[in-house]
Amino acid sequence: MPANETRQSTAIDSRLLRDLKKLLGKDGVLHKPEDLLLYEYDGSVEVARPDCVVFPRTAEDVVGIAQLANRHKIPLVGRGAGTGLSGGAIARHGGIITSFARMNRIVEIDADNQRARVQPGVVNADLSTAVEHLGLHYAPDPSSQKACTIGGNVSENSGGPHTLAYGVTTNHVVALEIVLPSGELVHLGSTALDAPGYDLTGLFVGSEGTFGLVTEITVKLTRLPEAIKTLLAIYDSIDDATETVAEITARGITPAACEMLDGWTIRAVEDYVHAGFPLNCSAILLIDVDGLREVAEAEAKDVEDVCRRHRAREVRVARDARERDLLWKGRKNAFGAAGRLAPSYYTQDGVIPRTKLPATLRRISEISKKYGLQIGNVFHAGDGNLHPIILFDERNEKQFRDTIRAADEIIEFCIQVGGSITGEHGVGMEKDRLMPLLFSEADLNLMRRVRDVFNPTGLLNPGKILPDSKGCGEIYVRPQPASAAPPA
Repeated sequence: MPANETRQSTAIDSRLLRDLKKLLGKDGVLHKPEDLLLYEYDGSVEVARPDCVVFPRTAEDVVGIAQLANRHKIPLVGRGAGTGLSGGAIARHGGIITSFARMNRIVEIDADNQRARVQPGVVNADLSTAVEHLGLHYAPDPSSQKACTIGGNVSENSGGPHTLAYGVTTNHVVALEIVLPSGELVHLGSTALDAPGYDLTGLFVGSEGTFGLVTEITVKLTRLPEAIKTLLAIYDSIDDATETVAEITARGITPAACEMLDGWTIRAVEDYVHAGFPLNCSAILLIDVDGLREVAEAEAKDVEDVCRRHRAREVRVARDARERDLLWKGRKNAFGAAGRLAPSYYTQDGVIPRTKLPATLRRISEISKKYGLQIGNVFHAGDGNLHPIILFDERNEKQFRDTIRAADEIIEFCIQVGGSITGEHGVGMEKDRLMPLLFSEADLNLMRRVRDVFNPTGLLNPGKILPDSKGCGEIYVRPQPASAAPPA
């Protein structure tokens, strides 16, 4: 089924419904149409309704759910907090959504060995809060970290601003407990530094729920740095800001984070958060350096020097933790700020070489003018991961089509300059049709064969990542959900 196309829920088999309630209790199963509305969506523009939603509490519950889904030959989809941006947690072909909202315990904290075992429904930021008093934190920090879950982060291999220095989710996951579509419970990886055998843990991280359902995760914990310096560099030219990023890297400096916002996004954020961003500039860089106090202070001076060499109008250093937190609050609420200015917005997730930032931003500006759509830019400048925010009115079918076309043209340009179609949001059902732009049919067939080893029936999160045909790039009409009124 193509992107943006929905399969409406049908009446679920009464025997399956009875068996699910017997396994999980009546309060562990939702199946009435009005109860399923919330689960039609995630953070993307996609829509599709499941036949039912179930809420396991243990790995044994998940085993039972998988066995029932397998027996009844019905699709099975895992779901965390529903904050994903590629339709990964949507039941594209109906079936059962397994919500891990009730599997939200931190099972064990091993501070001496800097490890934690958590259930998939644990909220990302809650883990860092739980270990902060031990001088530790969980490093991956998606912008949605106050809501997104670690299970969802594992499925999407999520990143975030501070993964420039610390790495993405896969760099912090050492072991997994997985339920395969057959209902088999397996354990992958080890708490040790290096487990023997194939790196199946690495294979499962980022598989977007198409290999198995994660029921427990063992992660690395990282020492909090002794010192953090946060710099805000203000520019009258976007090119100057992007060239600054390239030179910081060329000098061998690896900031903990290096984020960029363009002028339009800055003004939207400042009106919403009041973070202290200037309103009369073309771009800002928000840069963190951390480590031992002496090292952080020296690197902050080097970064400030590079910023000024590239005509930064002003470079501020946050005076204390409160000011630092406010600046980062502005960055992490950029998407929410954009959401105040239009009925809908579409966040893209392309990747480019850092040296191509000026050309890519110019191309995004051209695409914005071509379609008459406002596009704001906020992104991880340090690793070239772009997040253009396209504003539109979802009630206007032409605007929706133009938004998808504009997004596709941005991604196609990313590929042309040596980049990729996604950095951290995943492929899901949003970009499966674009995969042939990046991979040959032989590449895609190999991926299908790997998937089929774990998911031979194709019923676990079907219609995600891999295209159903060799075609790509076609634009599809977004259907109205069953609950919506027909267009006038």
